[in-house]
Amino acid sequence: MRIHQTLTIAAITMVLASCAVAAPEQGKVVIPDVAGQGQNGYITGELIYCLDNRQTPQCHASTIAETKSGLVAAWFGGKHERNPDVGIWVSCHNGKKWSKPVQVTTGIQSPEKRYPCWNPVLFKPKSAPLMLFYKVGPSPSRWWGMLMTSDDDGKTWSKPRKLGKGPLGHLIGPVKNKPIQLDDGSILCPSSTEHDGWRVHFELTRDLGRTWRTIGPINDGKEFGVIQPSILTFPDGKMQVLCRSRQSVIAQSWSNDGGKTWSKMTATKLPNPNAGTDAVTLKDGRQLLVYNHTVKNSPFPSGRNMLNVAISRDGLDFKQVLTLERAKGEFSYPAVIQTSDGKVHITYTYNRRSVKHVVLNPVEIE
Repeated sequence: MRIHQTLTIAAITMVLASCAVAAPEQGKVVIPDVAGQGQNGYITGELIYCLDNRQTPQCHASTIAETKSGLVAAWFGGKHERNPDVGIWVSCHNGKKWSKPVQVTTGIQSPEKRYPCWNPVLFKPKSAPLMLFYKVGPSPSRWWGMLMTSDDDGKTWSKPRKLGKGPLGHLIGPVKNKPIQLDDGSILCPSSTEHDGWRVHFELTRDLGRTWRTIGPINDGKEFGVIQPSILTFPDGKMQVLCRSRQSVIAQSWSNDGGKTWSKMTATKLPNPNAGTDAVTLKDGRQLLVYNHTVKNSPFPSGRNMLNVAISRDGLDFKQVLTLERAKGEFSYPAVIQTSDGKVHITYTYNRRSVKHVVLNPVEIE
């Protein structure tokens, strides 16, 4: 159902008002203090690599996956975002520590031409090699999707290949956040484009990335300019996407048929400073979201100064349960998974200088 523009503006106004930290009786959202070890399910937090003698001046857009050998993380790194030297870096965790990051691919096209790499996404399908999706190109409006695979849990990688083209132009694969694997084995990738407004779509593959079907776009980029969706699942084939937006709110859309069709994009009750988010459906049915509970150009904390965790049972009402960071600087672009032991693992950009890895026990999150 199409929501009226005035309702959209009213919803956004309500979200902006909720950003203030105040007492519950005032009707404002109470943001928890920065979490420490042992507080509300927070187990550990560490940088994947130290700030001294780091491999690249800057890094951004991390991703994380679980394999039988342990965790694997990836991100893009180089002189700075958009610089042609930016490549994809990988580190593996053996249960004790993270390995020294290694660059596994670049955007070199020829001896004379090199483009930056962007937004890696790791995904481990059932009974298939580890997949590493990423983008190459001069900008997000002109990039294209690439894919590599690993048969040894991230230690070595296949030769990169282009995903190809679809009805919207270059296939992207998952644009920032992890895909989900459906009951029939197909992989549903949450994606978006920026060359004709900010629009969300999905790319579905039934053969591990050899062929693709595109679903959407599900918005026109006008009422809501949205990108970088993450997929949440509910019983009976119901799904929800939560998206970064230009409208200072996290936007959402719903599907009642397993992702085949999607509702009109609407505002959630949560703010967004035009920054990436990620979310995961927990094994107990709750929905966990990692995001910046801020807007741009407001009193501190604003923009990407604060990174938060919220929990919901229905995808509609989210309770703020943890604050991961709250300081001058940039803490952004989270990736989140739940591993086979039930723990939640989050990685995120730490001041563009390193990637931080946080472990939570969701059982202890109230």
